[in-house]
Amino acid sequence: MNIDPTKMSDSEVAEAAEQFLEPISKIAAKAGILPEELSCYGALYGKIDAQSILARNQNSEKPKYINVTAITPTPLGEGKTTTTMGLLEGLGKLGKSPVGTIRQPSGGPTFNVKGSAAGGGLAQCLPLGPLSLGLTGDIDAITNANNLCMTALTARMQHENNYDDERLAKSKLTRLDIDPEKINMRWAMDFCAQALRNITIGKGGKMDGLEMNSGFYITVASEVMAVLAVSRDLADLRRRMGKIVVAWTRSGKPVTAADLEVDGAMTAWMTRAVNPTLMQTLEGQPVLVHAGPFANIAIGQSSVIADRVAATMGDYIVTESGFASDIGFEKFWNIKCRATGLTPDAAVVVATIRALKSHGGGPAVKPGAKLDEAYTKENIGLVEAGCENLLAHIDIVRKAGVTPVVCLNAFYTDTKAEHDCVRRIVEKAGAIFAVSSHWEHGGEGARELAEAVIEAAKRPNNFKYLYEETDSPLEKMNKIVTEVYGGNGVELLPEAAEKLAVIDASAELRTLPVCMAKTQYSLSHDPLLKGRPSGFTVPIRDILTYQGAGYIVPVAGDIKLMPGTASNAAFRNIDIDAAGRVVGLY
Repeated sequence: MNIDPTKMSDSEVAEAAEQFLEPISKIAAKAGILPEELSCYGALYGKIDAQSILARNQNSEKPKYINVTAITPTPLGEGKTTTTMGLLEGLGKLGKSPVGTIRQPSGGPTFNVKGSAAGGGLAQCLPLGPLSLGLTGDIDAITNANNLCMTALTARMQHENNYDDERLAKSKLTRLDIDPEKINMRWAMDFCAQALRNITIGKGGKMDGLEMNSGFYITVASEVMAVLAVSRDLADLRRRMGKIVVAWTRSGKPVTAADLEVDGAMTAWMTRAVNPTLMQTLEGQPVLVHAGPFANIAIGQSSVIADRVAATMGDYIVTESGFASDIGFEKFWNIKCRATGLTPDAAVVVATIRALKSHGGGPAVKPGAKLDEAYTKENIGLVEAGCENLLAHIDIVRKAGVTPVVCLNAFYTDTKAEHDCVRRIVEKAGAIFAVSSHWEHGGEGARELAEAVIEAAKRPNNFKYLYEETDSPLEKMNKIVTEVYGGNGVELLPEAAEKLAVIDASAELRTLPVCMAKTQYSLSHDPLLKGRPSGFTVPIRDILTYQGAGYIVPVAGDIKLMPGTASNAAFRNIDIDAAGRVVGLY
């Protein structure tokens, strides 16, 4: 394979590499998947039968479990997926049999600013086009299941408004008396559509629905997506679907999808989506793509099912968590690991010189804008100052009792002196350090990283959760802010305090883990606070109840459950060529 990523776009690299990929049937066979357990979508990717694979491999030996996380990113991202793919390729070069688990890209960022989430250069998950544009339909199924539930809810509210109890009884319905001001769910769409955040529905007459305020969230922030991410199998998904709290009654009681008798139909939409999609790295390592919840506004993990299946397929599982360790790794640590029963043997903290300079006081980094020369010329002072942020993320990983490996994702604009500066600081802090050039050199460029991860995974592990289930929801929130973010604690705004009182009164809800929704651009709730801020208090303006997924979601600061589309969005560059191939993805 003679592909030079320095002279090609990521999409051009992906297209050129496709001709060298092995058939997905061969990737599956090498991973121990039976022919009848693979449903191909063309030659290069397909769905696998998770239920069958898990049933056949109940006593498999536990592989090494590696989490890939990062320092606080710039808006350009620091290459976490690229590093995940590079690490898989590097482990392959060392004779290991690794399996990757990553989230499915959302249409929101793909067509907006961030682009796809396939990695880049010679460290990609392929084929790029299908991965980026709907794949095997899981996100569409989640959107439909979510909106079917909203359809059931709004229809029920209309009927209860229009009919007396005798007329309801003829349809075998009892009056739920749902409060239109306390709807816990929204409509879903997998684009960044800020105009749909807050809408009014039911305009017209009594046959057009009940007029009330409503809105949309992006599909990857919906609880249905979260349920897919944390379910252990189809039966568990079915059980969780019925527990989704859709709204509250006027007397303060929860109304679930089961109360609306829509949970079975919602699960029917999800029967194919429950199975992961099998893909591969550019160098042929298997990758399971499944679920896609955002990290700043949701759990930010690939699925529990995918990780359980991966544990039957190789000697290393490499799974990526969204954004930085204060967000993705914290949720992996305290939510996903509880659901999988797996505990990590090491964690890779991805850093770039660009992000370190930003945290050290460099100029603002903006998507689409030319980088300031502070980021393209050597500046040891900015790098050194920015390492305070890196040290904070090393400390977060250590609080979980896990060995951290700092991976410096190398850019061609970096200098050796800058790399040496980071190495000195990291090794002084007692962490393992590796420079990796996987973007440019694939697995060969990731050998040092792979060796560092193998070494880290051999070290003694003292994994422990940050909080106990018996801690109150407020205690859990405060531990996350003080122990992970480095702040003083939380401040509950009136709406959040009211909702917390309801949660505290429920024996089931108060024991659930906490999934904080906050900005990814700072350790704090304020995206303008770079480096390693301290002395801040995190305002909680709302608390969402995700009873089906099994956690509560405190919403910090001004975080939006429906992101907005930027003026210079990626969809402006996406098209097809004369042969019908998708071009312009990145």
